[in-house]
Amino acid sequence: MTPASLTQEPQSVSSAVTRSAFFIVATINEDATSRAAVRAWCADVANLVRAVGKRVPGGNLSCVVGFSSDAWDKLFGEPRPAALHPFREFGSGERKAIATPGDILMHIRADQTDLCFELATQLMKRLEGAVTTVDEVHGFRNFDMRAMIGFVDGTENPVGNEAVHFTVIQDEDAEFAGGSYVLVQKYLHDMKGWNALPVEAQEHIIGRTKLQDIELDEGVKPSWSHSSLTTLDDAQGNEIKILRDNMPFGRPGQGEFGTYFIGYARDPQPIEQMLENMFVGLPPGNYDRLLDFSRAVTGGLFFVPSQPLLEALADQEPGAAPTIDVDSHDQTESEPATAISADGSLAIGSLKGAPRYE
Repeated sequence: MTPASLTQEPQSVSSAVTRSAFFIVATINEDATSRAAVRAWCADVANLVRAVGKRVPGGNLSCVVGFSSDAWDKLFGEPRPAALHPFREFGSGERKAIATPGDILMHIRADQTDLCFELATQLMKRLEGAVTTVDEVHGFRNFDMRAMIGFVDGTENPVGNEAVHFTVIQDEDAEFAGGSYVLVQKYLHDMKGWNALPVEAQEHIIGRTKLQDIELDEGVKPSWSHSSLTTLDDAQGNEIKILRDNMPFGRPGQGEFGTYFIGYARDPQPIEQMLENMFVGLPPGNYDRLLDFSRAVTGGLFFVPSQPLLEALADQEPGAAPTIDVDSHDQTESEPATAISADGSLAIGSLKGAPRYE
C-alpha cells in the first residue's frame, strides 16, 4: 500500500535510464527581481518538459529541479526541509570532497541529446538575467552501462517501489512529503594512470570484476576498495540504498575524462557517511584508492520538492507557507511515484546495509 504521504507526487526522480543527461548548476543573482523570477519559473518547469517532450513522445524527457540550503532561505524561507543543509566537505589536500557554489540544480534526462538541449535552452531562457550558470555537464550513456573507468555502473540501484521507498520523503518530514535530497559531484579521472594498472589491480580498487561485474569475495576484496567503503551496515543488518544516475562525460581533445555523480535519497546522511569513508577513510587513513585516480572538482547538496510543491513555490514569499492544490494537479506532468529505474551509474554512491527507513 502506498503511504498517504506519497499523495505528494515526486518529481521524476526515478525515471527510466536514458542515453543522455544535462546537469546544470546555477547561482541566483543577488536582487529581489531575480529571486522573484526564479520563484515564478518554478511553475513553468513541468509545462516546458511537457511541451518539448511532446515533440518526441518516446524520448523519455524529464527534468528534476533542486534547491540548495542557501537558495531555499533566500527564495522561500520557513518552513524548510528538515535535513537540508550546505554541502559538507570531507578530506583534505589533494583528496577532498569540496563544496562549490550552486543554488539551483537541473537534472535533465532523455534518450536523445537534442531533447536535453532544447529543454535546457527553454529553461535557461526563462531564467535569463536572474541566474548565473556555474557548471554545465553534458553526459552520455557509455556502451553497456559502463563508467569511464570501464566498470559496469549502477549495479546496486534500487528499482520500482524499492526506489520510491529509499528516495522519497514520507512521514518523517510530513510538510515535505514526496520530496527527495540529491547530492552531486563532478569527478575528473587520470585515465593514463588508471589504464596503466593491470586489470587485477583495478578490480581490487573497485571491489568487483571488470568483465563480469561480480563482487569480489570478502577474503579477496581489500578493506580500502570502493565497494568496501561504500557499504554501510547498521546494528540490525538492515539495508539502505540510494538511487544513482551517474553519467560519463569528457572532452578527449582536451584530455578531460570524468564521471558526474548524482545520488538521490530521502535523507542525505548515508551519502555523507559514504563520502567520509571514501575521503577520510575507515578507519582514518584507510581511504578509497579510486581517489588516487579520481578527483572531485565540484560538490553540492539540493532538496528536490514534490511536483505539486515545486509549482506552489511560484507563489511563496519567504515566511509564507505554500498552498498546494493536490486534487487539481495534473498527474501526467512527471513520472509516477512507482516509476521503475534501471541500473545506470558508477559505483560511486553505491550503498547497502545501513539503517532501514520505517
